[in-house]
Formats: sequence, C-alpha cells, structure tokens
Amino acid sequence: MDSPQHTPEVDVLRLDGRVAVITGAAGGIAGAIVDRVLQLGARVALLDIDDAGLARLERRHAAVRERVLALHCDVASEADVSASARRVLDEFGGCDLLVNNAGVLPRATSIEAQSVDDWDRSMDVNVRGVFLCTQHFGRHMLARGAGSIVNIASIGAEAPNASPPYGAAKAAVIAFTRQTAIEWGPRGVRANSVSPGFIRTPLSEHMYAGTDLAEVRAGMVPLRRLGTTLEIAHVAAFLLSTGAAYVNGQDLQVDGGFLMTPLMHAQAPAVQYGGQRV
Repeated sequence: MDSPQHTPEVDVLRLDGRVAVITGAAGGIAGAIVDRVLQLGARVALLDIDDAGLARLERRHAAVRERVLALHCDVASEADVSASARRVLDEFGGCDLLVNNAGVLPRATSIEAQSVDDWDRSMDVNVRGVFLCTQHFGRHMLARGAGSIVNIASIGAEAPNASPPYGAAKAAVIAFTRQTAIEWGPRGVRANSVSPGFIRTPLSEHMYAGTDLAEVRAGMVPLRRLGTTLEIAHVAAFLLSTGAAYVNGQDLQVDGGFLMTPLMHAQAPAVQYGGQRV
C-alpha cells in the first residue's frame, strides 16, 4: 500500500524512484504532466503515435535523457500496448504510475448525423485505450502491491456537449476508473480521474482564433478565465503521489467551478453572483 511517510523531512509529493507511464504524451495537457512528474523526480515513459511530438519532448528534456523513454504506441492496439509494457519492464523495471491521457475529440455533430466510424474511433482510443493500458501496465503495479492510476476524463462526461461520442466515452472512463479503484484498491493500487474544464492548449487554439469564444467561456466560469495545462498537471501529479494516498475512486473536476453555474446563469443578471457579477 502507498502511504505517506509521517516525518517532516519527507515531501509526500515527490516521485523519486517511481516510473510513470503517460499516454498521448505529445499533447498539451500530457506534455505539462510530463514536465511536472520529471520535476518531481520520476522516470517517465512517453507513449504516443505522434513520433515528431515525442522527439520534441525528448529534446525538451535532454538534460534528464536517462529518465525518459519514448515509445511509439497506439493505445487502441493491444499488440502495441503489450509491447510497450514489456519495454518499460525491461528498461525501467516496471510501471508504478500511469496517466491515461491519450484521447480523441470527434467533430461536433448531431446524433442523427453521427458517423459510426467517428463513434467507434472515440470508443477505441478514449475507452479501449484506457482499459488496455490499465490492464497491461496495471499488472506491474499489482505484482508490486502498489501503484496509482490517473485517467484524464472531461467535464463532458457530466454535461452534454457538441460531440455525442466524446461525452459517452469520457463517462465510460469515469465508470471504469471507479471499477478499477474498487477492484484493485485492496491490492494496493489506487485509481482516480481528472476532468478538465475549458483548458487552453495548442490543439484548441483554432477554436478561439478570430472568435470571442474564449471571452464567452471565461464569462461562464466563476474564476473568469480559462484554465492552463499546468493546472491540470499539478492535480494529476498530486493524485499520483503519496500525498493522495487515501484518495481512491474519485473524479476531480478542474473547471474553475464551471459545472456549478447553470442555475446562477438562469437568474436575472442583476442578482447573479450575489449582485457582484464582474
């Protein structure tokens, strides 16, 4: 079981000596998580199908190259995931920490116009990928009797959005997180999820360019701004650490309070936010 060391000289947020596997590592949120767990002392296996993105990450962390292992891996392929798990076991001695971040966001459409191919792709990467990586890398943790898994879900799991398969897939991720937490908790492995809200990433910039969407969204968030990838990384790193040793089966919504606002926004403007709307 992972439990915090109750001595003042131990920083329970440190990840020294741990091996972290991060999927979709070349993405904006995952890249920030990679940066953070390396800062905290972990060795990190980077999994992605984006070879150019992996190369950029390797260059960014050239100073700690001995703690970085970049692997081409399609998380929807059991053969790829199995091969990656063997490489991590051979080169790093196994996996202690897993961040299932790899995902796809199908284009916005109505249910009646929904492409079956887009639906299946969403389920393959967003759900099957989480299952396969949990199963294969989780075996390393179960053998050790300790480990922590963080699945990147979305507030889209709680509130309908413009992409039907995305919300359905992310809801499945949260349900599977809870299943993992209950099955594997007695064996020393914790599982939690993080649901980001409106996070500005390089891949989302096209949504904001030339529009007032960023301003509109910020106005719907009590903190009056969009989130950053680093803010997600801090939460994920906390859940991975022994500082969160008694946190299991939870979904942390990192959205600046957005999901709680509908009833407030349904009030007359003069009384919204206690009459102090800014």
